[in-house]
Amino acid sequence: MPFPLEADERPLYLDASQPREARVEDLLRRMTLEEKVAILHGDSPFSTPAIARLGIPRRWLSDGPHGVREEFAPDRWEPAGHTDDFVTCMPAGIALAATWNRALAQTEGQVIGQEARARGKQIMLGPGMNIQRTPLCGRNFEYMGEDPFLTSRMAVGYIRGVQSQGVASCAKHFAVNNQEWDRLSINVELDERALRELYLPAFEAAVREAGVLTVMGAYNKMRGQFCCENDYLLNVILKGQWGFQGLVVSDWGGAHDTAGCVLHGLDLEMGTEGNYDQYYLARPYLDGLRKGVYPIAGLDDKVRRNLRVMFATYAFDAGPPGSLNTAEHQAVSRQVAEEGIVLLKNDRHILPLDVSAIKSLAVIGENALALQAHGGGSSTVKALYEITPLAGIINRVGDRLNVTYSKGCGQNAGPGLLDQAVRAAREADAAIVVAGLGHGRYFDTEETDRKDLKLPCGQDELIARVRAANANTIVVLVAGSPVTMDPWLADVPAVALSWYSGMEGGNAIARVLFGDVNPSGKLPCTFPKRLEDSPAHALGAYPGANGTVRYEEGLLVGYRYFDTKDIEPLFPFGHGLSYTRFDYSNFKIIKNGGSTGPLATVQFDIANTGGRTGAEVAQVYVHQIQPTLPRPFKELKGFVKVMLAADEKQTVSIPLDEAAFSYYDPEKGGWLAEKGDFEILVGASSRDIRWRGDFALNQTSLKKAAASAPVTPRTIPKK
Repeated sequence: MPFPLEADERPLYLDASQPREARVEDLLRRMTLEEKVAILHGDSPFSTPAIARLGIPRRWLSDGPHGVREEFAPDRWEPAGHTDDFVTCMPAGIALAATWNRALAQTEGQVIGQEARARGKQIMLGPGMNIQRTPLCGRNFEYMGEDPFLTSRMAVGYIRGVQSQGVASCAKHFAVNNQEWDRLSINVELDERALRELYLPAFEAAVREAGVLTVMGAYNKMRGQFCCENDYLLNVILKGQWGFQGLVVSDWGGAHDTAGCVLHGLDLEMGTEGNYDQYYLARPYLDGLRKGVYPIAGLDDKVRRNLRVMFATYAFDAGPPGSLNTAEHQAVSRQVAEEGIVLLKNDRHILPLDVSAIKSLAVIGENALALQAHGGGSSTVKALYEITPLAGIINRVGDRLNVTYSKGCGQNAGPGLLDQAVRAAREADAAIVVAGLGHGRYFDTEETDRKDLKLPCGQDELIARVRAANANTIVVLVAGSPVTMDPWLADVPAVALSWYSGMEGGNAIARVLFGDVNPSGKLPCTFPKRLEDSPAHALGAYPGANGTVRYEEGLLVGYRYFDTKDIEPLFPFGHGLSYTRFDYSNFKIIKNGGSTGPLATVQFDIANTGGRTGAEVAQVYVHQIQPTLPRPFKELKGFVKVMLAADEKQTVSIPLDEAAFSYYDPEKGGWLAEKGDFEILVGASSRDIRWRGDFALNQTSLKKAAASAPVTPRTIPKK
């Protein structure tokens, strides 16, 4: 018999001093069958129902990775039209990854968590962690690039930051959700090594290291089963081998069958079309339980997982109050934007621009005025404000230079616009073309993939003609995924990539262009010279046929493919220039004991030998000389970002644990670190290698992919 709240004795589950699991079990035993089922599905687009009898409040979820999404109408898939739901807009996930700054990822997460608390949200649906398999994927801008190690490190920081504020983070989309084409039905077939070595490591790190509280299943199928009902992904790997104790939530409308949801690991169903009571985990589940079709033990496991998240997010206690749109939050947004900007090219040291040496500046391009925050699908943000590139430039130099603007080209643009832009460039001392993509259909957006890598709407011709009119032409690219740069790249002296840089993006761009900030971003993905150079496209393994896409490239994704096959990219993974120069020296590999700590530590000096303070991202790659099973030529296994004043030198140490030398052996069912010779490579990018050193493992070790001790999801300690 459930325990009524109005009884004299205060229930244990309402006692914040009690252990969480004790509170979970106490509340669980008080719940009726109907109440247990009720909290397993939505009762609006972004909420689950309250249970007044037990004091269980309504639970609110929110998109997205870059900021708390605007409020939606209670029973309709459309904005509610509120005026109090403006928030801080962070740069896109790919821009955060381009910072290569783990501490900054955690700081961004803290901001997202604080704003979620202020907006009354318990679960934030991010970060997006899918690997960039094809440069055409419409959601590449939300994700963190092509490398599982970089994605893991950045995602762990972000999740820890969000959850430090008493808000649940949600690692998505689990798993192999690497294209938007046919995303609701496409079946992914891939080998076990590619799954384990490329597409799962970030999720495993989210669970084992960050203690992520929720995981979102993907829309697609893997090996014939929808990912939200995939027994191997959810039960065997996530909950079994990794010991995940939180809840698995469906992507919105990602559930398809009651038995599949019940038996194969889904814990919370959201967004399914139709009446909320008819969701697969609603009335159909309840009917099956009453008839004995489904076990009560399975129900209780799902309820426990939901209750754990409720307690971790202060559903029954006083949690942190949160804060919204503070000056500190806006400063973090700008810092992420600044550190994420990648200087791709800088001939003649044309950047930074010297305001004292020029009198006029032509700013050209539709993206100079485009607002980007409220676009792209579920990651849209209702920003309190958004500084465009043109506004940022005017803020910075408008009182000192004659700044003109020309659209140049764009959607439904007349031919006269191009001539106007060329004339403006010819009459100015320097020209800045703000080009790139946007969040329209077939560009950087949910639900569609891009059709090619070209800049749309005649921008290539615009850049080429502006450069012909003005030798001091700088291109700023606003995009969330790779683009080609023919026919203008060879002639343009400078190119900077700003990504989608959030509410402070225009100020950040201006601060980099005029030297207030030294660029330090590095590419988290390879820019190919042409689409056919990318592995999935070179092998004809995208977008699939007859409802199935086969990952024929296996482990060779991104730089792993380009380096192994010796194909020259347009810009390599890890590339990014600076206004100063960094020299590497005094390399050594320190061999450690290894049983519990790192097997080796790579140590070297980095010196800033230029005239400006700046930050360098040093990258460590590992190459196994003669592996039993084929491996990519090299794999990123460590990095550090270090800020140095002019003429400053620092000694840095990057540890390499057993995982840095291991690969997944499907026959052995685990991670194999083989006895033998390895080469350690240190570089400023995957192609700018500054040093190579030898390292040998003296014995072989195997780490089985077996169940771990249960991970208790983290939450903020009591203040």
